Amino acid sequence: MSSRFFATGSDSESESSSESEEQTVVQAKSTVTTKVFAFSDDEEETKRVVRSAKDKRFEELQNVIKQLRNHKKIKDISKVLETFEDLTKALQKSQKVIEKEGGVPRFYIRALVELEDFINETWEDREGRKKLNKVNSKALTTMRQKLRKYNRDFEAKIASYRENPDVGDEQEAPEDDRDKSDSESDDDDEAVQKKKSAVPADAAPDMKSQFLKGGDSEGSDDSDLDWPSDSDSESSDSSEPEGGYTNMAAKFLKKTTAAEEAAKAARKQEKKERKAREQRREEEERELEEGEWTEVQRGAPMAMEKPKMFAKGTEINHAVVLKKLNEILAARGKKGTDRSEQIMLLGELRRISEENNLGLGMTVKILFNIVASIFDYNPNIATCMKDEMWAKCITYITETMDILIDNTNIFVGANVLEESEAIEAEPFRVRGCILSVMERADEEFIKMLQACDAHSTEYVERLKDEKKIEVLVVRLQKYLEERGTSQEICRVYLRRIEHVYYKYDYEHYKTADLIRKTVEQKEEEAKDGEVEAKDGKVERKDEEVEGKDGEVEGKDREVTPQEKGGEEAKDMVEEQKQKEKTAVIMDKLCKYIYAKDTTDRIRTRAILCHIYHHALHGRWYEARDLMLMSHLQDTIQHSDVPTQILYNRTMVQLGLCAFRYGNIKDAHNALLDIQSGGRAKELLAQGLLMQRNVERDPEREKIEKRRQMPFHMHINLELLECVYLVSAMLLEIPYMAAHEFDARRRMISKSFHHQLRVSERQPLVGPPESMREHVVAASKAMKIGDWRACRDFIINEKMNGKVWDLFPEAEKVRDLISRKIQEESLRTYLFTYSAIYDSLCLVTLAEMFELDGPVVHSIISKMIINEELAASWDEPTQTVVMHRSEPTRLQNLALQLSDKLANLVDNNERILEVKQGTSAFYTRQGEGRFGRQGKERHHQGKERHQGKGQSGYHQQQGRGYQGQRRDRGDRDRDHNKGYQNKGYNRW
Repeated sequence: MSSRFFATGSDSESESSSESEEQTVVQAKSTVTTKVFAFSDDEEETKRVVRSAKDKRFEELQNVIKQLRNHKKIKDISKVLETFEDLTKALQKSQKVIEKEGGVPRFYIRALVELEDFINETWEDREGRKKLNKVNSKALTTMRQKLRKYNRDFEAKIASYRENPDVGDEQEAPEDDRDKSDSESDDDDEAVQKKKSAVPADAAPDMKSQFLKGGDSEGSDDSDLDWPSDSDSESSDSSEPEGGYTNMAAKFLKKTTAAEEAAKAARKQEKKERKAREQRREEEERELEEGEWTEVQRGAPMAMEKPKMFAKGTEINHAVVLKKLNEILAARGKKGTDRSEQIMLLGELRRISEENNLGLGMTVKILFNIVASIFDYNPNIATCMKDEMWAKCITYITETMDILIDNTNIFVGANVLEESEAIEAEPFRVRGCILSVMERADEEFIKMLQACDAHSTEYVERLKDEKKIEVLVVRLQKYLEERGTSQEICRVYLRRIEHVYYKYDYEHYKTADLIRKTVEQKEEEAKDGEVEAKDGKVERKDEEVEGKDGEVEGKDREVTPQEKGGEEAKDMVEEQKQKEKTAVIMDKLCKYIYAKDTTDRIRTRAILCHIYHHALHGRWYEARDLMLMSHLQDTIQHSDVPTQILYNRTMVQLGLCAFRYGNIKDAHNALLDIQSGGRAKELLAQGLLMQRNVERDPEREKIEKRRQMPFHMHINLELLECVYLVSAMLLEIPYMAAHEFDARRRMISKSFHHQLRVSERQPLVGPPESMREHVVAASKAMKIGDWRACRDFIINEKMNGKVWDLFPEAEKVRDLISRKIQEESLRTYLFTYSAIYDSLCLVTLAEMFELDGPVVHSIISKMIINEELAASWDEPTQTVVMHRSEPTRLQNLALQLSDKLANLVDNNERILEVKQGTSAFYTRQGEGRFGRQGKERHHQGKERHQGKGQSGYHQQQGRGYQGQRRDRGDRDRDHNKGYQNKGYNRW
């Protein structure tokens, strides 16, 4: 036995030397070493397997596919998505190998088909989809879209596989393994032959190598009887390691026969065919529902053929057309539906209907559906309609409107049920609302304007379509006035109002200028024929001159030239009222809504538009009265956001109207809320403000962008700010001069004070450049009474170009501002320098500020009446006598100090009483808030205030400061009594 095992020589050295010459080898350590046969360390060699690039790449693909199947079993859709992405990447890496082999391997196509079937089954299982978590549900949608797109590149191979799923499917991977094992066995046979030739004949056979590799056939004849040969061993199991029998049981397992394999393959084939038939049936049903993909050819697009709506020889009648219409509409809204093709199909159906004379009812019904399909063409609500679709939409709406207006026997309405429609015979009843269609078209037009660049020619071209929209609204208004309900009429009236209210009627002011010039000419003629009027009694505000010399007695007196001119002017005004189309239209539409509307929103928007229109055209009193009577300022916070934006726009326009009319205080109050926060741009929906440290939500930003006003409806923000700052200057500067030494002086405008402080902090103040700098420079000039410098800063070429020329009657506005600057500069001058003068001459003040004598007299008289100025008139000499009541700066500071000390003493006494507990005791005894002692101290405090001199404090009260002293209680009344009794004798 020993000679049998050790007779042959060792083949390990020759085997290792021969295999080292191979180039494409992979070294791998033997994982299992049988200790029984491990006689020495020389036998622990590495296994070298020859593997091609194809084997490597295909094995990588098969491993990923195996992972994919495991994830499908547990329905982990998110992992399926990740593994699918890994599979596509692995295929890209194997691209060179695939090109050499002639195409994508069949097992890869099989994996794609199985994955597609799995995704479709999961998607169609609605109950199962509802049970998926959020991650898997989202991954399912993404996976379905990606797989559809990816499988387009393998459509032909997938279709071929679905037809014959069994051909080469099961045998492909085993054949590859057999090819691999055969090639390895051939290489091993060649290596064995080399080994046999290399071993010398007299070499002693090695028992270990004989046992491991099978002894040499020439060296031992008995070995062939007991052990298999090298070639048999290698071919029977190519995967067995060469170094030892680590898989000995595989050599003795029972091998399946050919008949059993054929039966097994037949069962698998039958199962595959059954599954393939089910998949083909489902695919055909899906294609019928969603349509098919069409291959796009290269080059210029070919003319599309008209779709065949009906089979040849089909009788076209109402039932057939309605059935086809319902089939087309059934696909509406589905994801796979081609929207442009649907519009084309509906247009073709309309043509067929008209060719077969199916009546106007059928035409109107199809037109309503065509317009609805055009509105649905763009599924994203945030984006606007395309130009070509917009043109089609306007065309179809116009055609529908023409049919409805010309044919009174067609009734349309949203309340008409489909069961009660009458399309075949007159009178026709069709389900549909032309008013809703028009409102939707108007909203789409606004969205198109919002999407355009406001400074481009595209915006101008798109804005031209507004005339078409307005014409359609007017035609719809006439149609609904005859056939619509009152609520529908209110809706169309509001739509008409919203297209009119913001437009300025220049024709009105051209005629108004003509009327004013005619009246002035008649007045000049009347002045020449009149007797001289009394000097100084002419009111500057009234441009009419009344003759005061003589009175005409009797009933049949002659008409003066002035009255004749006034009558002619009245006639022209009446004619102008008839010509003011927009004012008449707005008045008619709004009054109908006020009377008939039952919803708050339409009436509220109509009121705001009416006020806006009045204010835009300078009708201040009508706009103000309508705003006050509506009480919208109390309830506007409960309205929707677009209505609040309209309210802000209306208040701004009301403030501008008040400024043009000369009501500076009303203008400032109207603009205060909009301008005080620095968010005028956002409040008027004219843009989004980028705020620091605030992250804007993308969804909220989209919503705010949809609320923005089109550019042609914007209000100039620089004009708005300038009017606000000028109004604040005219109010604040005289107030600051009157309360210069008042510690509790309130601010009328915080933003105006902010601009003043910014200017004061600058180390070097140059000439003004911006609008704000002009207003600040004018304010500094007004402080010292220099009205000419103030006027020059406000009214100049730069400010005219930026601001004042934007007003309709720019020259009139500039004259008004100049007059207001003169008047407020006079008030500021008197407040600032009244303590210096004993008396001031009326004529001198009139010449200094270039005002008429009566105007100066009126201003000073109002100041004396309102107790803003301690002075009196000396009528014979026309002078203002000052009472020398203004305290000096030192006296003002002393009064402030005493006031603060009195408050400090009161506070200390209250704290002391609380600590001692006397306050609660005396309160229980009914002695008042602070008890008997506290009441005595309170009266002592009042006596101190009465005795410290009545100049200054009450004077400050007379300047509009009463509201800031309410906490003093009885001390104010006692103080007033002392002022009436003692006067200003203290100083």
